[in-house]
Amino acid sequence: MKNKIIIPTILFIVVFILSIFVLLQNKDNNTVQDNQQTEESQIILFYGDGCPHCAIVEEYIKENNIESKIFFAKKEVYHNRENANELADKAKICNLPTDSIGVPFLWEEKKCYVGDQEIIGFFNQKINEK
Repeated sequence: MKNKIIIPTILFIVVFILSIFVLLQNKDNNTVQDNQQTEESQIILFYGDGCPHCAIVEEYIKENNIESKIFFAKKEVYHNRENANELADKAKICNLPTDSIGVPFLWEEKKCYVGDQEIIGFFNQKINEK
């Protein structure tokens, strides 16, 4: 009698554990694909602390709740050499002179937008596309 209960219970536990394992593997694969898509289509806003034009863009972002509508990274360049070098690399891709490039600067899929008005226009266009 005990064997009739124990064997199905053990089988149920084994199937349950295998199901969880398969679900977790599938979730990890989806996460990797999502990260790759995010990296490929990443939007980066480069800014500088104390930059008046950057403050205009920041105010626009806050007033229009842009960060809840569009995913993008923000990177400060005045105090972060790595971010400044990344900005220069992105400017090179757009054939912009790296010795005179300023902020605010927005990068999106090999396209560059420089200045508060261009960046605000970019965000407006992205919002209208949705």
